Amino acid sequence: MSEQNLTKFEKVCEILDRYDRDAGNLIAILGGVQEEYSYLPEDVITFVATALGVTPGHVYGVATFYAHFTLEPKGKYVIKVCDGTACHVRKSGDVIKTFESELGLTESRKTSEDMLFTLEVVACIGACGLAPVITINEDVYAAMTIDKTKELVAEYRKREAGE
Repeated sequence: MSEQNLTKFEKVCEILDRYDRDAGNLIAILGGVQEEYSYLPEDVITFVATALGVTPGHVYGVATFYAHFTLEPKGKYVIKVCDGTACHVRKSGDVIKTFESELGLTESRKTSEDMLFTLEVVACIGACGLAPVITINEDVYAAMTIDKTKELVAEYRKREAGE
């Protein structure tokens, strides 16, 4: 086992210990793992299952049941574009296509190569009066257009470049 994996599993052990290695605390344990790694790696799911004395299928079932958990790495900035009725009518599809174009994403590739951005299309953000609306992490952006989308991507890239 590589030193990197050893370190990874040491962190997982700390999380398991924090919850008394109790399978009844599986959701909290998975939350801790995801907080540490920003997703649930497959090898960690297997490790957690073994440590708790449950099957990997059980852990995987819990991880995939709850929308909060993700099995794939996400970018630093998670962009959620609402495509509910109000947003769709006000051209959220154009916003989605612009994000995909600007970030080099496709229907199957949701995270940018630099791991800065992840694009998710959601059914409703609950801000229909702001349509089309997006969130980037906890920030809300209203009345999005193609131009506003391009400006926002440029702004976040500048932020990352320290400008």
